[in-house]
Amino acid sequence: MPTISVIIPTYNSEKTIQRTIESVLNQSFTDFELIVINDGSQDLTLDIISRFNDPRIKVFSYPHAGGNVSRNRGIQAAIGEFVSFLDADDIWTPDKLAKQFQALQAETTAKVAYSWTDHIDENGDFLSSGMHITANGDVYQQLFMANFLENGSNPLIYREALIELDGFDESLNASQDWDMWLRLAQKFNFVAVPSVQILYRISANSVSSNLLRLEKSCLFVLEKAYQARPSIGKHTWSISLANFYKYLTCKALQQPFNRQKALAAAIFLWKYVINDFSRVKQIKLTLKLLLKITIITILPTTLSTVILTSMKKSKQLSHLT
Repeated sequence: MPTISVIIPTYNSEKTIQRTIESVLNQSFTDFELIVINDGSQDLTLDIISRFNDPRIKVFSYPHAGGNVSRNRGIQAAIGEFVSFLDADDIWTPDKLAKQFQALQAETTAKVAYSWTDHIDENGDFLSSGMHITANGDVYQQLFMANFLENGSNPLIYREALIELDGFDESLNASQDWDMWLRLAQKFNFVAVPSVQILYRISANSVSSNLLRLEKSCLFVLEKAYQARPSIGKHTWSISLANFYKYLTCKALQQPFNRQKALAAAIFLWKYVINDFSRVKQIKLTLKLLLKITIITILPTTLSTVILTSMKKSKQLSHLT
């Protein structure tokens, strides 16, 4: 019986699935099964997976049902003592499973181990660093203020803990990862591996409607989490909302740029400020975001893209010198 069950839900992932699977097969920890849940892919995803000749890979195909259902199907198929999820466009460093497993063996009160994340672009090139937060034990309040696990490809979890919580909430169409991590943190201790081990791929497909859907789902998750532990207080609630709207503002200002997203960013920026008025002191960040919103709103898309890309490159060069 394998010690760890790795679960990859995939839907039309022909561009990234090979590199994702390779990052699992290249793990220094080798006692795992790799469960691929094919969620009704219509492209070459299955053909690419079939090229791998490794007995640890198990593929299950279903009609398209969404990521939450696919993750839960993976949990049902898993036989390992531990489970880790990996989105079909993300990548692990070779020591990810080994270090997280060691962390859980060393900290016997913890049921969840997590690592740090960095962001890569569609070509696999470095974009930016993640939060890189180290929190151990009861992390509920910190996790409520900001999803420092950042994505669904991060933690290693005792399978029994996932089963106890009945898996992912299949009614959510976004924010399902943060919801799961909060529910785990409500009952179990976490242990951190202070090392970048997850490379999270930033896609250029976000549109305003998806951001509004994300806002609605996250607010639902936060309200539910606050009701589960109201002792964390109203101040923590305000900080959480401010952090969340800062995240949404920045996400709305990612490429591809367009006026619709810029207008959404302006609304999110306003909510960021009013939910924690002390953030006005961070005038440099606020003005930077306002400038970006103004450039995208006023100028033609092609010109605003050239200007903002040039500004970003100049900033990157200044950090190197």
